[in-house]
Amino acid sequence: MSKQDPNQERFLARFDRIVLDLFSIGERLVLVLIGVLAMVAVVMEIIEFSREGSVRLADLLLLFIYLEVVGMACAYYATHSVPVTLPVLIAITGITRLIILQGKEFEPTQLVFEAGAVLLLAVGYGVLSWASERFHRAGRSAAIDTQAID
Repeated sequence: MSKQDPNQERFLARFDRIVLDLFSIGERLVLVLIGVLAMVAVVMEIIEFSREGSVRLADLLLLFIYLEVVGMACAYYATHSVPVTLPVLIAITGITRLIILQGKEFEPTQLVFEAGAVLLLAVGYGVLSWASERFHRAGRSAAIDTQAID
């Protein structure tokens, strides 16, 4: 193996830092764009409510989807990670809204499959929440144990 020139190593380290900074800036810009567009969609929905003079349950569920998208963008912007439960909640809300919008004219088996999907997602959400709480608590007690040793 050949040893790299120190100047070349510095150049590569600086180049890597610049590329990572550009990706980080791009990521933040896209997150801000997602949040802004979700808020614009909320405003457009509210204008539509006032124009129609009524609000349906499906409309409220759509607002919850927008709220969850904004919450997910905010959580990711603040912590650089998204709790896996947020997309599950968005999926549950989206399928529920789909069921409500379909009304009574659709095939009953389709409704059973969609309700089964909501149930499966709800069970998954419960398992993820339980596991997150259990392992978070275990991690906290392990940290406390390690502090006591130090």
